[in-house]
Formats: sequence, structure tokens, C-alpha cells
Amino acid sequence: MMKVFKRFYREVVFPWGMDKVMSSKVHARARRDLLRNTGGRVVEIGFGTGLNLAHYPDTVEKIWTADPNPGHSGRARERIEASSIPVEYQQLSGERLPFDDDFFDFAVSTWTLCSIDDLSRALAEIHRVLKPEGRFLFLEHGLSSEAGVARWQNRLNGLQMIFGDGCRLNRNFRELIPASGFQMETLDEYYQERQAKCVAYTYRGAAIPRKVSGKHES
Repeated sequence: MMKVFKRFYREVVFPWGMDKVMSSKVHARARRDLLRNTGGRVVEIGFGTGLNLAHYPDTVEKIWTADPNPGHSGRARERIEASSIPVEYQQLSGERLPFDDDFFDFAVSTWTLCSIDDLSRALAEIHRVLKPEGRFLFLEHGLSSEAGVARWQNRLNGLQMIFGDGCRLNRNFRELIPASGFQMETLDEYYQERQAKCVAYTYRGAAIPRKVSGKHES
């Protein structure tokens, strides 16, 4: 019975609730600001219900998706059908991407890296599939730079993982992304408005894959 409940929560309740919460004007503005300069081939890690889709410019050639939760697929496919940008929708984990090396111009992740179990592997995969001149654009909530807020994030992290389908409050993307072979090109850290500080601390930026001797650094 517990397995049935967990599956129902993960594939029905959670996708419905997150679609509502993440559809706010504040989130939409943040998505638009992040994605305005994307183009060419894009891989989106954690496509979710497709809320980013409306904010991609027409310079995007095609989007490939990676999202492991089947509960997102219904709403995601509705948004894909309404979009003018071709989308190849795939239900899969970001920890193992079925794409060639150096294939994408952009990789995009919005409020997703917090919930990936093996984050270092997922970042390594993003690094691998990006072209040497490609960009990794990310918009993530994570560990606050304020010690008091960070303490509460660590205390509440276990509960957050239960109710947030594996979402963590305390990942430090300022350190984790460069540790996976990326060079930060831009990074902004701030509290997103109209949210509690424990979930509002935001990392928004762009990173490029570092190279060594003409090859990607792993």
C-alpha cells in the first residue's frame, strides 16, 4: 500500500502541485531572463511539465528533453503540441544521456539539479554532450550564503526530500558546477521574491565546459 501511495504522490500529486507553484509570474520572468539568448540545439535536463517552452526564442532549432517522472508527460506533451519549436520528448534520467559527445549548443536546467541523486554523474553527462563552445544555463535553488538560513536548510532537508520528490535544499552550486569541469561565465546569487528564504536562495548563471589539450576536461 505504501508503494502505491508513493507512486501516486510522485506521478500525480507532485506534478500537479509543482505545475501550479512553478507557473507564477516570478518564475516565468526568471525563465525568460535565463533563456532569451539560447539557440541551435538545446538539451533540457528536467523538462518537467514544459514550463520553459514558452520562453525559448525562435533561434532555437530543436529541444531534446530528459525527465524521469512519467507524471509530467501529459501536461508536457500538451505544451509541446502548442509550441512552434520541435521537441524530442524522452522520459529518462539526466544521469545517463543517449546523445553523442559535443552535440548541443546549450544545456538548460531549471529547478532540477536539486533532485538528481547522482549529481556529479549528471553534470559529467551535460559536460560531455555540450560542444566545446556550448553553454550550460542553470537556474536552481540551493544552499544560502547566510549561515543562519543554511542551518535551517540543513535541518529541513530530510522533510524537503520527502515532500519534494527528492529535492534538496542544501546543494552549493557555486562549488558543485565548477567541480564537474565547468568554468563559470556568469553567476548571480539572490533570494527569489515571495518565497521563504529556505527555498528562495537562487543560483542563476552560465557555465562553459573547460578544455585540456583540445579535449573536454572530465
